[in-house]
Parts: sequence; structure tokens; C-alpha cells
Amino acid sequence: MKVNISPTGQQVIFFIVIILCCTPFIDPPLALLLGFILAQTIGNPFIHLNRKVTAWLLKISVICLGFSINLHHAIAAGKEGLLFTVLTIAVTLIFGWLIGRLLKIDGKISFLISSGTAICGGSAIAAVSSIVKSDEKQTSVALGTIFILNSIALLVFPTLGHWFEMTQHQFGLWCAIAIHDTSSVVGAAAKYGEEALQVATTVKLERALWIIPLCLVTMFFVKGDNKKISIPYFIFFFIAAMIISTYMPQFQTLYAYIGATAKKGLTVTLFLIGSGLSLSAVKAVGARPLIQGVLLWLIISVFSITTILLADNMI
Repeated sequence: MKVNISPTGQQVIFFIVIILCCTPFIDPPLALLLGFILAQTIGNPFIHLNRKVTAWLLKISVICLGFSINLHHAIAAGKEGLLFTVLTIAVTLIFGWLIGRLLKIDGKISFLISSGTAICGGSAIAAVSSIVKSDEKQTSVALGTIFILNSIALLVFPTLGHWFEMTQHQFGLWCAIAIHDTSSVVGAAAKYGEEALQVATTVKLERALWIIPLCLVTMFFVKGDNKKISIPYFIFFFIAAMIISTYMPQFQTLYAYIGATAKKGLTVTLFLIGSGLSLSAVKAVGARPLIQGVLLWLIISVFSITTILLADNMI
């Protein structure tokens, strides 16, 4: 229900909530929820800038997080998650194709949802949409589906992690595999703990690099002149930040400050993401694409948590 407030009033309230998101009182899930509530009540006065600002703030925050992660620990986490990453990507794409055919979903929408679930949500969808030449509606439906599930995951995953008595390491790996977008992965992991955040961020960004082979394979099967691949270059700056913090340890106090600021930047990012979601966008997704997204999400979530818990119990 919309509340009639002047544009100036909307802007003041918006900035007050952003400031609150920078305090210890607002965690990532609550920030997302506050953004969604504001969007439905007073509206987002900066909706025309929302997507661009959110994208840049996410990239900068993730890069800054690199200063709080040890390179050697990151390599160890990446090696552990590599085979698991390949397996889960393959499983997701295969089941996505089967479910799409079963539900008779538009082929491009089905592929976009499967790609977003398999790798890194909106970034993967944006990368492959130009290759398969999906129109605005097809891309929006896929993005809307992924975003709805991202929002739910951010809210429920920390609770499920505690319920299953997962360790920080287990939860970080689970987040990186089973939650779509980097922002929600980092948000959920940050709420769970510092080790979970480091594992989740490292494995998720490694997973994001699989956009490149996915695009190459997609180009092989799709005829067309568009050969542009959107590479997530910010990941390499994230790696550079880890290298600097690991091999220049004399500035640890500064790195700790940068890392803390990055976490608040991610909280603000999630607030902005929530403020960009409207009920009309949710309704526009439709039932069948949402069912496909939910089924894929459940498959990858159950498969990954079962594998993680069984593997650790066997050690």
C-alpha cells in the first residue's frame, strides 16, 4: 500500500535507512526486507539509478572484502570447491533443461533461469542473454525468478544452517553452491560468521568465472553474430586484494577497517536490491518459470547440503 509522501520526504527517509544500514543494528537480511517494505510503501525515489548503483557497490564491496581474506586459505577453499562446483553446475543445467521441457516453458527463459541457478544469478543471465538474443520480457522473467529466490534464501539459509548444526566452513560452502547471486551469498554467510563469509566469497567468485565456458558453449550451439562475453573482471581485483593483504601484513589494521566497511557496503547493497523489487515485478514472473526456479533451487540445495554433510561425516 503506497503512502503519499513528497519526493523530498522520500529521499530523506531513503537516506536515513541507508545510514541505519551502516550501523551494527541492521544485518543483511533485515536490510533486504527494509528495502522491499519501503518500495511497497513510499517507493524508491532513485529507482532510475538503482540497478547501476547496486552493481557498482556490490563489485567494490566484494573487492574490499578481499583485503580480509588470506590467499592461502582462499586457495585451499577453492580447491575443495572446484570439483563440487563443476558437478553442481552440470546437474543444475541438466535438470533445468528437463524441467523446462516438462513444464513447457519458453526455451530461452528456461535456459536463462537454469544458467542463473547454476552459476551466479543475475550476472550469468546478463552474460548469456545477449548470446541467445532473449527479449526484454524473457530476460526480466528470468531475473525476477532468480531475485525472488535469492531474497528467500538470504532470509532462511542462516536459520537452516543453525538447525542442521553446520560448521562455519560447511555453511560457507553450501551458500556458495546453493544461493544464486553473490550479494545474497555474502549476506547470508556474513550473518553466519567470519569463516563462513571467507569460504562463501572465495568459492562463489571462483564459481562466477564459469560464466566464460558457459558462454563459449552457448555460442557453439546458438547461431548468431553476437559473440560478446561479459566477463566479471572485478573478480581479478578481488584476487589482487587477497594477494596484497597476505604478502603485506604490516597494514592489517587498515585491512580490518576496509573489510568492515565492505560488509556494511554489502548490507547497503542488499537494501538497494530490496528497494528495487515491486509486487508487479513478482506477479510478472508467472507460475511456471517460478516453479522451475523453485524446483531447481530445491534440487541444488538438497543435493549440495547432503553431499557436504555426508562428506564431512565420512572424514
